[in-house]
This record gives sequence, structure tokens and C-alpha cells, in this order.
Amino acid sequence: MNLPKHVKIVEVGPRDGLQNEKENVSAAVKIELVDRLSRAGFANIEAASFVSPKWVPQMATSLEVMAGISRRPGTIYSALSPNMQGFEAALAAKADEVVIFGSASEAFSQKNINCSIAESIARFESVAKAAKEHGLRLRGSISCSFGCPYQGEVPLDAVADVVARMRDLGCDEIDIADTIGVSTPRKTQAVMETAARAFKLEAISGHFHDTYGQALANIYASLEVGVAIFHSSVSGLGGCPYAKGATGNVATEDVVYMMNGLGIETGIDLDQVVDAGHFISQQLGRKGVSRAGNALLAKRAG
Repeated sequence: MNLPKHVKIVEVGPRDGLQNEKENVSAAVKIELVDRLSRAGFANIEAASFVSPKWVPQMATSLEVMAGISRRPGTIYSALSPNMQGFEAALAAKADEVVIFGSASEAFSQKNINCSIAESIARFESVAKAAKEHGLRLRGSISCSFGCPYQGEVPLDAVADVVARMRDLGCDEIDIADTIGVSTPRKTQAVMETAARAFKLEAISGHFHDTYGQALANIYASLEVGVAIFHSSVSGLGGCPYAKGATGNVATEDVVYMMNGLGIETGIDLDQVVDAGHFISQQLGRKGVSRAGNALLAKRAG
């Protein structure tokens, strides 16, 4: 079987992972987390979100975080930028990549951002244009590509349509996200193959949540069809505030452990990721959910 020889893992813990934490996480802790992840060797870290603090108070310190991190040469530091105000903040913060987000589910789009899919894409036109004018990478993220908490099944045609819209905006990379973690391997392959008919396969990424314990299986299924970019969150941080019961992103430690076992290069130091996961879990006052991380920590302790 011809699996990719190398994969890029996009670490989303500092943004997607922490954004729903109820207790405030200080800018200093976020900076330390990003710096630890940088030293671990990630090629791409989602470090900030320039959305209204009214809606996502945990991300109110994003400018401070971006100013305080020690940037590793070659690492892309991304920021969520849903509108021009967010884009200007991301530009001021010297983000390398701006991220826009839509949904493959009409119902989720209405519940999440109070507009249709078409309206949400139209809102991103100015951000996309500005990103290109300033030489920034542009990434599009498509939530509920495998299922929706409000409408259930999401047709493959709906995923293809939003992928094409994101492509036409000029996205350099497009994330296909299982926001509520309902997909299984065959479904995952069907969705990824559909997305690849509308956009170049090498720039499609998989973003899987582990609600039903299927995330690693879905990543492997994606590898089988040639996907070579995946999102993960250190210590399995995160969730979705709009999807009741949706657990965090797949844990980075588990993904790197699996890639190492498959002989697939990631450029990431697993021991340093385990340390970063232990650090942030201690700061949050709870045990991390990564099975690989917890096993390796227990092995160290003897």
C-alpha cells in the first residue's frame, strides 16, 4: 500500500484547543505552549484567533500571544481571521497564514454564524483578496463535512460545493473537518475523494474529532487515499461549543505515535510533544486525554 512518505501535522491546540476553556488561560501560558510546540518541530501552528472577544473571550489575548512567541524559522503561525477587522489584527500580529471558515451544512452555518453558506463565503472575499495582496497564506476550513448536529447527513455534493467556493477564493489549503466526530473510515474516504475532485489532493487536510473514538482510523483511511496533511491538538484539547457532546480534536501525541509506527516522517519530536501536553494539562488542572501521551509519561515514571 502506498501511504505518503511524509505528512504535515498542523497543531491546533493553542487556538482550537483552548478557545472553549471556561477558565481564563493567561497569555504567558499560551506563549509557553506555542514555544514548546515550536521546539518540537511543527511546520504549522494555529496560534491565535482574531474574532470578537465577546464571542470567544479566551482568544482576547491573541495579539499579546503573537507578539510574545519565539518564532521558529520555517514554522507557519496561523490566525483565524473571519472578517477584515480580524485580518487587520492578524496582519499587525505578523501572522504567516490567515484562516477563514465555512460549513458544508446549511443548518450549521445558520446556527453558528447566522447566515447561509453562500453569504458566509461572500463575507470572506475581502479577506481572501487582502491576504493575497499582502503575500499571506490563505487556508479555508470547512466544518461539518462528515455530519451535522442539526441536519444529520451532509451530502457529498454539499462538501464539493464549498470546497470549490474556497478554491475560487484562492485558498492555498483546505481543511475537511469532522466537527462532531461522527465519521467512520469508508465515509471518510468518500468525502476526501469527493473533495479531491474539486481541489488538489496535496493541499487537502483532515481535521478529525474523536467523539466516537474513530479519529485515528479516519486519519489512516485518509492516508490510504493520499491525504498528507492532518490537524491535531496537543493532549486532545478542544471541542465544539455548537455541537453538544463533541469532544476534542484527536490528540497530537497519538497521531505522531501512529505516524512513527508507520514509518511516515513528520519532523516532530514526540517526547517534546508529550512534555508540552503534560505542561498544558497541569496548567488546566486535569489529566490529558492522549493515550500515547499518558502511556509514555507512565513509562518515564517507571
